[in-house]
Amino acid sequence: MSSVDAVVTGAGGFIGGHLVRTLLGEGKSVRGVDVKPLDEWHQVHEAAESLQGDVSLLDVARQTVDGAGEVYNLAADMGGMGFIENNKAACMLSVLTSTHVLMAARETGVGRYFYSSSACVYAAEHQTSPDVTALREQDAYPAMPEDGYGWEKLFSERMCRHFLEDYGVQTRVARFHNVYGEYGTWDGGREKAPAAICRKVAKAVLTGDHSIEIWGDGQQTRTFMYIDDCTYGIRLITDSDDPEPVNLGSDELVSINQMVDIVEQIAGVTLERKHDLSAPQGVRGRSSDNAEIQRRFGWAPSTPLADGLERTYRWIHDELKATL
Repeated sequence: MSSVDAVVTGAGGFIGGHLVRTLLGEGKSVRGVDVKPLDEWHQVHEAAESLQGDVSLLDVARQTVDGAGEVYNLAADMGGMGFIENNKAACMLSVLTSTHVLMAARETGVGRYFYSSSACVYAAEHQTSPDVTALREQDAYPAMPEDGYGWEKLFSERMCRHFLEDYGVQTRVARFHNVYGEYGTWDGGREKAPAAICRKVAKAVLTGDHSIEIWGDGQQTRTFMYIDDCTYGIRLITDSDDPEPVNLGSDELVSINQMVDIVEQIAGVTLERKHDLSAPQGVRGRSSDNAEIQRRFGWAPSTPLADGLERTYRWIHDELKATL
């Protein structure tokens, strides 16, 4: 294949599509690849080379990254908590993608390799209370990550470390904390909490059925990072000289009930809440400790949740309205 400045795997996904846009905005030539057909991609950018391909296969991974100055590996079989808790084997099989893209990057002499890890690498024992102590990078060890998805991410982090140590591949790793925004999955079972709540509130507004189902008691807490902060952080971390994994997430902690409050306020409605205590809930509390990213880079994600949710809600409202 021809030489390009950057390759993005998982380019048809939510974060991947936004990252391609960011890289193009910097004037880079970009090749995006995703296992999904192009008509299922969240965004397709005319200025980028967009290809369907399964980079869990080593030969496809080699072809994909050949001639790339940088590789951003975002490809993984994943979704929201409902998907992760019920598809542990499928999540673990993403190790084939993580392994083969990294091997291909080494073989083809890629200059920089970015790996998208996750806050799911942290042990559940640090996340048992809604009044959570923010997770620090060193809390990933001793290791007991979230079953399935978390184990795959932590293993692949270690592989990045050893490819740097043994082969000199310039790997960079960010641990994402709950990314949300426009042009993402908002229904079908793989959506995450912000998109699901925005969809449910929008549906209540559009249909007049002023009720909402909330998974769990709604007291579980999280931090949520707006997509523009995420792509900025990816670029900052990739260009840095620091190979150690770093949290990339907001530290604005809210409960799920509080997030429903915010979206209701945006939509101008008050809904009857029904709590499904049998639904997947994940850990009780999770927050990003941003001391390291601030120390290393003098920056941390800072978009207020209310601002990001307003943009996300307006987009999902219009998408849903078009289907009704």
